[in-house]
Amino acid sequence: MPALAPSNVHYMFYSIMDRTASEGRIFLAALPDADAAARIFRLAGVLKRAHRFSGKLIASNRLHVSLFFFGGLPEQMMIAACETLSDVRAPPFEVSFDRTTSFRGRPGSRPFVLIGADGLRQLKSLRELLGTKLAEQGLRRRANTNFEPHITLLYDDRNVEDHPLAEPIVWTLSEFTLIHSKNGHTHLAKWPLRA
Repeated sequence: MPALAPSNVHYMFYSIMDRTASEGRIFLAALPDADAAARIFRLAGVLKRAHRFSGKLIASNRLHVSLFFFGGLPEQMMIAACETLSDVRAPPFEVSFDRTTSFRGRPGSRPFVLIGADGLRQLKSLRELLGTKLAEQGLRRRANTNFEPHITLLYDDRNVEDHPLAEPIVWTLSEFTLIHSKNGHTHLAKWPLRA
């Protein structure tokens, strides 16, 4: 799906905001390509059995890195945010997730996630750039710097410690995506990375 032109962004939000303003979540995300998503899903299945988790695996087509949440934004501000994201200039780059761990979360619903270090520096830089663009539209609260890139594999009531992967999960990120999450993920818009 190509990036939406401003007029299409405007139409898109007229068509979805009336129906979904108080339903589901809207957020900006970095998605693994189909190959990487399939590898992540297979790995999650192996690790679920190894750790004796009972939580349900996140479907491969819902695996993502959340960048910014846009819930509760007025329609015009959402449109302005989408239009300014079209001005982002950054070349595609490689991301690498090399460890798993459990985040705190709510009791009984602790996220089990993929994380990384050096292999995610450029992803952090992209988020910083996106945050700067959003702040220019008055969305400074959305552009906070508290960000640890991760991909949630499942939720469980058990915690596990940080553990390295035998082989990192690597792919080239070439776009970022606006998603509406409710009974699945609907991709509302995509912006290609380009220098």
